[in-house]
Amino acid sequence: MSEKRRDNKNRILRTGESQRADGKYMYRYVDANGKTQSLYSWKLVRTDIVPEGKKDNGALRDLEKRVRRDLDDEIVPYGDGYTVLELVKKYVSQKTGVKNTTKAGYGTVINWLTSDSFGSKRIDKVKLSDAKIWLIKLQQENHKSYSTIHTIRGVVRPAFRMAVEDNILRKNPFDFELATVLVNDSVTREAITRKEERTFLEFIKNDKHYSQYYDAMYILFKTGMRISEFTGLTISDLDMKNRTININHQLQKTGTLVYIETNKTEAGKRVIPMTDGVYEAFKHMLEVRPRLKVEPMIDGYSGFLSFDKDGKPRIAMHWEKYFKHAVDKYNSTYRVQLPEITPHVCRHTYCSNMAKSGMNPKVLQYLMGHSDISVTLNTYTHLKLDDAKDELEKLSRVWEAEKEIARTENKSDLHSVDNRKHA
Repeated sequence: MSEKRRDNKNRILRTGESQRADGKYMYRYVDANGKTQSLYSWKLVRTDIVPEGKKDNGALRDLEKRVRRDLDDEIVPYGDGYTVLELVKKYVSQKTGVKNTTKAGYGTVINWLTSDSFGSKRIDKVKLSDAKIWLIKLQQENHKSYSTIHTIRGVVRPAFRMAVEDNILRKNPFDFELATVLVNDSVTREAITRKEERTFLEFIKNDKHYSQYYDAMYILFKTGMRISEFTGLTISDLDMKNRTININHQLQKTGTLVYIETNKTEAGKRVIPMTDGVYEAFKHMLEVRPRLKVEPMIDGYSGFLSFDKDGKPRIAMHWEKYFKHAVDKYNSTYRVQLPEITPHVCRHTYCSNMAKSGMNPKVLQYLMGHSDISVTLNTYTHLKLDDAKDELEKLSRVWEAEKEIARTENKSDLHSVDNRKHA
């Protein structure tokens, strides 16, 4: 029987373990790919003391446990050699059939990782703390906004999730809530008040220059349509007889490319009714719509409602500019200032107004084209103290009315009893 190998402290060494002349321990094993690998440490067990000036990378037997567990679970060693950038590229290559805007977002993330040192980091070396520190650095040193970092994490996290599912990694280091790490500096789009809406629309209606945009701005405030849905509308989408709007596509722009994108979700595809005011606004838009020699066509769609000076359909960017310039003109004229107003503010204002009016949330969800009711219900979180007071006052009036009815009914019952006594 051969004598078992021991270290310089006379401890028995296991199969694969050895100790070098300088005192450093080594463990050799064969990985899942059939290659011989080695682990090194100055400590055999946790209680050992690391020599002065040497790095403590954990006890050898703790490292062995992780290796054996990975081998048992068939986890590919060393993250299969992937860097963060390579992993993200692999993930993105599998995302076919996505929107052009989404493709552009993927490109932005890849470009950033190409220039950032984190992109060259091997994925099995990325710990939870590393992921958090990187995102903090993006915000504090690179001055990336919370929303931008949210977008970046929105690509990197599922890429790491793919690596876990492929048994390349055991854990996803990006599985944490972003708000627990970063300061959310996003500017919340607030709905404007009914008075501000009336003031703005009245100004637009009577302004010599901006009155040409009144119908469109009125429609945006009174339908809650996404600006890309509005710009994508064609004559055939308007049923003026039945007073309905058929929404099933959007006009988008990515880079220099202007294109039609069909609504991805069934919720986005909807037919909404026109109020009398919206009907009149659309009617006027059709009446003043320019007669073009050649109707511009985009991806098979023609008959758009509004055009720029070059005869091309107006896109979201045009309307964002018109709203901004109109607000600037108003604020340079009047002492009481208007807040920022954008097409999305119009949509948010419509949703808030309908919520305040007591509209059934499911009906509001349909009108807004929300696929998830929680998105609609979140509108209620933007309601303020005055809204709460109004609701309580309404309830108080209802309660008082119920009490009065109850008192009247009691009096009536007592009167009936008295009449029976005297009969």
